[in-house]
Amino acid sequence: MRFETKAIHIGQKPDPQTGAVIVPVYQASTFEQEAVGKHKGYEYSRTGNPTRKALEETLAALESGKYGLAFASGVAATTAVLNLLKKGDHIIVGDDIYGGTYRLLEKVFKRWGLQVTYAEVDDLDSFARAIRKNTKMVWIETPTNPLLKTIDIGRLVKKLRNKKILLAVDNTFASPYFQRPLDLGADIVVHSTTKYLAGHSDVVGGAVITSKEEIYQSLKFYQNAAGAVPGIWDSWLVLRGIKTLSVRMREHDRNAKYLVKFLRIHPRVEKIYYPGFGGMISFELKGGYPAVERFLATLKIFLLAESLGGVESLVCYPPRMTHGSIPREERLKRGIKNNLVRLSIGIEDKDDLKEDIRQALSKVDKSQQNQETAASPVRVKVL
Repeated sequence: MRFETKAIHIGQKPDPQTGAVIVPVYQASTFEQEAVGKHKGYEYSRTGNPTRKALEETLAALESGKYGLAFASGVAATTAVLNLLKKGDHIIVGDDIYGGTYRLLEKVFKRWGLQVTYAEVDDLDSFARAIRKNTKMVWIETPTNPLLKTIDIGRLVKKLRNKKILLAVDNTFASPYFQRPLDLGADIVVHSTTKYLAGHSDVVGGAVITSKEEIYQSLKFYQNAAGAVPGIWDSWLVLRGIKTLSVRMREHDRNAKYLVKFLRIHPRVEKIYYPGFGGMISFELKGGYPAVERFLATLKIFLLAESLGGVESLVCYPPRMTHGSIPREERLKRGIKNNLVRLSIGIEDKDDLKEDIRQALSKVDKSQQNQETAASPVRVKVL
């Protein structure tokens, strides 16, 4: 069964009681038991729910995994994976990561005794050099957030081979449509289902997928014990969004490629970051933060907002938004400059999006010219 068909059918058979072709919303907190310990597969919705189970089966299938687990947010999913580790363990993390993951590592897990080393994602050998006797996990994003760097998962797997180190990959930016890390040798895949999987900016959720029974059992225990599970309607909304994932990702990709061609030749754009696929673009504007501020203020279709991956186009200023939790010095060290803008390209008409960016950049140019004129000294001819 191919990807597009899986997204619509796996885990989503018609309801056996009514024949409904869409998985019902089982809005139930608890389930009747025939006797103590004898039930029909469900006891309490924190532990398991038919709607959430359908979502988890679909997630596993799309990532070529055996087991899927849904969580209340991407951060909750990340927390579950990090809880596979214990005090004194060491984790190697790619240095270009979501600010929320950095905050979780630095402000939460380090306090619990986790040791963290950041490796340069541009140099895979830096991961190998960072390995210690107590290294238990490597965590990467690819493409990364916000500089959209890509990491060769297969090569990294070879460097970790025979070292009993788990490789966890945040696959949120690529989505399983473009990349399936488990097929490349990764042990764990993490998603913020809020983004491309749900795709409509109307739900917050997360997911973890693996093919390893031991990892799944540990994560399943944590999911139930900690209780950071998605609500039933949230599960249903993500499941609904997944049905159109293939169609949406093709449009995100098409629009982004079209806009990259325009941005690459625009004189106001200093540097552009694009992995060659997908719907995310980051770029640096000439003129520093004043230029960024003007650009953000004059966009009309692009909405200034956190998040990404929805059908509508969004613009984000990482230094103060998604990566504001990373200290300024650390941001600059990692290449996140004060003139960086991140775009989540939606599925609107590509020419409308291009025109919106063009007119905003023209306002930046005009504003810059006015500033330069005002700053120029008045030349008076002496008679």
